Amino acid sequence: MLSFAKPARHQNVDTPESGPRKLPWGEGQRLQKVLAKAGVASRRAAEELIDQGRVEVDGAIVREQGLRIDPDSAVVRVDGVRVVVRDEQVYLALNKPKGFQSTMSDEHGRPCVGDIVAERVMAGQRLFHVGRLDADTEGLLLLTNDGDLAHRLMHPSFEVSKTYLASVHGEVQRGVGKTLREGIQLEDGPVKVDKFQVVEVGEGKSLVRVVLHEGRKHIVRRLLAEVGHPVTGLVRTNIGPVALGDQRSGTLRVLGRDEIGKLYEAVAL
Repeated sequence: MLSFAKPARHQNVDTPESGPRKLPWGEGQRLQKVLAKAGVASRRAAEELIDQGRVEVDGAIVREQGLRIDPDSAVVRVDGVRVVVRDEQVYLALNKPKGFQSTMSDEHGRPCVGDIVAERVMAGQRLFHVGRLDADTEGLLLLTNDGDLAHRLMHPSFEVSKTYLASVHGEVQRGVGKTLREGIQLEDGPVKVDKFQVVEVGEGKSLVRVVLHEGRKHIVRRLLAEVGHPVTGLVRTNIGPVALGDQRSGTLRVLGRDEIGKLYEAVAL
């Protein structure tokens, strides 16, 4: 429910040149029904949100009750956060287990992500995995049938950050973080991290947190090996605003509406 959220910042007024295309009676769906189906609020509460000028369709504030929209094409925002209104869209977080391939099938019969979502695929859902994790790396993978979102999340120009926890050989010294933040040269070009934190040190090993928006193959393992700390275990904990949290290995979780809205915001959709 959004009853305590602040009003939208840009309370622009509808003009004939902007805003949603009005559909005739019998076509599309009423806006308050669409909001209710999306889990934003009950229909009555959705009507109140519309009255308060907190609902935006295709770039314009809507105050008209009963406006009919096409959920497949309309861009709907509540308090500035985009709302997913298409019934067929699927957004999942997977905690990929170690030893699984980041593919929907594997010609060698190795365990893969497709095994975990087999029932959904058999039911007709076509899912894209957002990025990859090598077989020895576990943690967060996003799965969706929203091709536009998947493409943008993987495109380097949008610089969506990824966070990893890495167990490494050796006790990491303070200067390593500065070196990685300033950048180092790998065989396929320069790279630097956005953030680096030593979480634990002791008994000849360390646990470090690495945040970067690079997507090159084995980039975290290569970076840490280059500064003298080979990785012994690696987990991806975050992709942009989505966190793995305490989700168990091998399980799927449906993303919340706020998480999806923040992903859209991160890639300017």
